[in-house]
Amino acid sequence: MTVIVQESKMLQPHSAANREQIADTMIGLTRLSNSHRVIIAGSDSLELSLCLRRRGFIHVTTTTTSRIPRRQHAVGLITGQGSLLAIETALTQISQFLSASAAVAVLIDSHESGFSLKVRTRLEQLGFRIEAGVRCQQGFVLSAYRHGFGEIENVA
Repeated sequence: MTVIVQESKMLQPHSAANREQIADTMIGLTRLSNSHRVIIAGSDSLELSLCLRRRGFIHVTTTTTSRIPRRQHAVGLITGQGSLLAIETALTQISQFLSASAAVAVLIDSHESGFSLKVRTRLEQLGFRIEAGVRCQQGFVLSAYRHGFGEIENVA
């Protein structure tokens, strides 16, 4: 019995370490500061939200709990999505909350061939320009920015 308890305790820090690494990567790639409004989407959005709040980011919300008007968030984070459809849905949900010059970071935890390219294409369709991608223990974090999206939207 003691061995089983020790094994379960050993899994929790590893999971927390992965979450912390993902948070560090997303913060760095989006240049997130304490003054930015952040919107999070995805099945792990609550965990990432709590992680960011523990780090002192106070303007953090999720797509399901946001009361801030649309187009007010400077940074969007997507985590915990295992399928392309789920990522596309999260991108569509989150994009309506983001400002015209927002940054976004997407955790891609699928090893499926061409998956990252499909996510990249979808980001570009939503007006984002890919800036960087970083491999971390849990997957690949892709970051992108959109500049002047409101101008493009007004022309169309």
